[in-house]
Amino acid sequence: MAGQRTAPTRNRPQLLQAGIDAFSQPDVRNKVLFTLAMLIVFRFVAHVPVPGVEREALQRTFDNNAILGFLNIFSGGALQNLSVAALGVYPYITAQIVMQLATPLIPRLQALSQEGESGRNRINLYTTWVTVPLAAFQGYAQLLLIQQLGGISNVGFTGGNALPTIATMFSLVAGTMFLVWLGELISERGIGNGISLLILGGIVAGLPQIIGRGVITGTGTAITGLVLLSAVTVIVVMFIVLFQEAQRRLPVQYARSTFRGGRMYRQQGQSHLPLRVNSAGMIPLIFATSIMIFPPVVAQFVAATVDVGWIANLAGFFETALSPAGAIYWIGTFVLVMIFTFFYTMVVFSQQNLAENLQRQGGFIPGIRPGRPTQEYITRVLVRITWGGAIFLGIVAVIPYFATTLTGVQALSISAAGLLIVVGVVIDTMRQIEAQMMMRNYEGFIS
Repeated sequence: MAGQRTAPTRNRPQLLQAGIDAFSQPDVRNKVLFTLAMLIVFRFVAHVPVPGVEREALQRTFDNNAILGFLNIFSGGALQNLSVAALGVYPYITAQIVMQLATPLIPRLQALSQEGESGRNRINLYTTWVTVPLAAFQGYAQLLLIQQLGGISNVGFTGGNALPTIATMFSLVAGTMFLVWLGELISERGIGNGISLLILGGIVAGLPQIIGRGVITGTGTAITGLVLLSAVTVIVVMFIVLFQEAQRRLPVQYARSTFRGGRMYRQQGQSHLPLRVNSAGMIPLIFATSIMIFPPVVAQFVAATVDVGWIANLAGFFETALSPAGAIYWIGTFVLVMIFTFFYTMVVFSQQNLAENLQRQGGFIPGIRPGRPTQEYITRVLVRITWGGAIFLGIVAVIPYFATTLTGVQALSISAAGLLIVVGVVIDTMRQIEAQMMMRNYEGFIS
């Protein structure tokens, strides 16, 4: 009977039984199928090229350039195809980060963030507006880079190149905004966060090609390294799950007043304030990767365009020294991840006003005075546990370098941000399905 707990079959694993229970409910099944349908649409769009692309020249360029291959991982192969979805939803993610950092600095945005749902909708609208110029700028920069490497031609605003360039940029911006719309549809009518699921779909879609290239081009030693690399990936995923779910729970008590028989009685309610060890998520990795990949990209561009000998040689040196295949790149990434983890955590924490909200609700931490002492105490605890999250993110960020060096498999690389995204999105989606099932008294994936 619908709405009653189904007894799990003795020979079926709990996860499989939970999946069967989920599909037995029409509304949950429709949401899951709608999400899968939107992801299929996304993959179709990822194979629609922009006008005037020479596939053979573009393929050769990506095969011979490690930096473009590194950037192509996050687009799920869409950048290598130079499709209308080559930029993915990353301009929108960048716009979200910019708006989040600008909110405490701009009084108007800060006031909107405190107006509830209407204020958040207004900020989301501003975020969409900011996405358009960011997508245009990023698209033009990538077109220039690929042209300098010989993948495409006729990029620029001089001569007869202006109209084809504008058409290509419009195609890239339109593809990004279409993906943002798909993500919002998934969030509204499907299961999970739509934008995150699109990023997940892009990363997962590129894995078979990467793994296949590693297996086909590998020798016996390379195959052994591939197996070892897979084992390292499993271990890293286990630690990601552990740190993603780790939190410090601060005890909180609430003083409540109730009226009985014309008299007022005060009661004490107990709860906790969860502080995550990794409250910054994948944002520090995105910041650090964006900053560290920028110098070699600029150096590569300068080396290919400037005719002055010493400038070209200097650019070539920086391109080699700061390449993702070198140790300097990963040392810089580790340091930047540590810095941005603390920076982003403190920015988000300052926007939450936890001590002020606790005081308004009549809550307090036992042994700590309300107000400023509570704020200082929470900040002190948050800084201590953030050290664990920062070191964890830093280690995850440099895992690709050590894993590749250990196994000798160069064709297959583990993306740290990609692993965090995959694990985080899968856990979040499973929880949302779990919530849908719990409302119908079914046993979910996690419980």
